[in-house]
Amino acid sequence: MSQTVVARAPGKINIYFRVGAPREDGYHPVASLYLAVSLFEDVAATARDDGLITVGLSEDSTAVEDPESFPLGEDNLVIRAARLLAEHTGSEAGVHLEITKRVPIAGGMGGGSADAAAALVACNGLWGTGLNREELGRLGARLGADVPFALSGGAAVGLGVGDELSPLLLRSRTDWVLALASYGLSTPAVYQQLDILRGDEAIEEPRAVDPQVVQALVAHDLVLLPGLLDNDLTSAAVHLAPELTAVMDMGRQAGALTALVSGSGPTIALLAQDQAHADELATVLIDEAGIDTQTVHGPVHGAQII
Repeated sequence: MSQTVVARAPGKINIYFRVGAPREDGYHPVASLYLAVSLFEDVAATARDDGLITVGLSEDSTAVEDPESFPLGEDNLVIRAARLLAEHTGSEAGVHLEITKRVPIAGGMGGGSADAAAALVACNGLWGTGLNREELGRLGARLGADVPFALSGGAAVGLGVGDELSPLLLRSRTDWVLALASYGLSTPAVYQQLDILRGDEAIEEPRAVDPQVVQALVAHDLVLLPGLLDNDLTSAAVHLAPELTAVMDMGRQAGALTALVSGSGPTIALLAQDQAHADELATVLIDEAGIDTQTVHGPVHGAQII
């Protein structure tokens, strides 16, 4: 019988996001407040005896409308994660990796990063390579800026390109409704559009998240928090997908405490008072506006074996 290890990693919302001017290497320095939410990606790692590393898509994937178009080549982050771990540890073991996708593709919620994080944890467990979470995080940072957070989960301030993490201890959960788009937005395209919109405007490098936002989140202050949440990528995402403005307006009119673009979009995150309010809000948006929704909460754990 083939040995299989399954790992699960969360999607995320950037509930506060400041973006600096591009560096010489093309990356943008950021100050982000990450929240891991209860929409998960699974990666099942099954041992192969031929030394090959292969990938497939589970039939249980809910975020993939056209499985035939889903990229399963060498550039897939799951393959890259497994190869990176094998090279780092000297493992020559083979593995087949099956992805169950639930986080919107190109939706601004870090689904690809969650896949990479889950693959690292699953292969580390399958191969017995024994890396701890910190070591996996350093490897993950080589795959993408959001991978270390998908490994750690919870809530955290992210600086640098988002990979320099300072965890936050939250005692209370927040409930959200995700307004899901039927399309994706390219993250590089959104950042490029932001640079175009800013033109020659002088942009300072963000070196911290507004402490008021952190305090309001930690205190679960749902009076102050909604007015403090912000995302610098909103203008660029809306420029590329103008209908997002209407979706945010409909969310607020339906009773959301606030509405913001998640990461680079196009997923819209709507803050609710509690779970019952989130369920009610989702029902209104589905019934009255025909918007595809998903209720989630955070913080949740990072990548782990299930």
